[in-house]
Amino acid sequence: MKVIAVLVAAFVAFAGCGADTGPGTGPVNADDVMFLQMMIPHHKQGVELARLTRQRAGNEELRTLAAAIESTQSGEVATMGRWLQEWEQPLAAPSDAHGGHDVPETDKEQIAALRGSTRFDRDALNLLIAHQDDAVQLAYKEGFAGANPEVKAWAKQVEQSRKEQVRIMLDLLKKVP
Repeated sequence: MKVIAVLVAAFVAFAGCGADTGPGTGPVNADDVMFLQMMIPHHKQGVELARLTRQRAGNEELRTLAAAIESTQSGEVATMGRWLQEWEQPLAAPSDAHGGHDVPETDKEQIAALRGSTRFDRDALNLLIAHQDDAVQLAYKEGFAGANPEVKAWAKQVEQSRKEQVRIMLDLLKKVP
């Protein structure tokens, strides 16, 4: 348990590095904007999923991890919103603006199914793993397409921290029934 607490603390701290500094005055392109506009709803889904997991999981390590994810991603949603406001961009893209973009999501049906799961811990872990891997993919794409150095650096932090979360959750899967 101590090991998971240290790892959770480490990735929460790492994920938050620089998140409150803002995107500065560097260049901004449409990919930076679209990345944040896609990550905000993705993170909100993650917060909902983590909150449910924190409340319902039987495994204490999973509850601790879910609480860390909930806290981290809630803060990141606020940060992304501030960045978009600083750029005078809407928090959400028009519904037709995602053409050509694969927008991964954990849909309401998946979360509803999880609420009724009889194998909650295992199902929550599998859904969280897929969800966090989607964040890794979005962040990776920003590294290539984005222009803003601060947002690209934050995306790299997201990519690395979510990969670590996935690794932790894969280990937890071995412990839950």
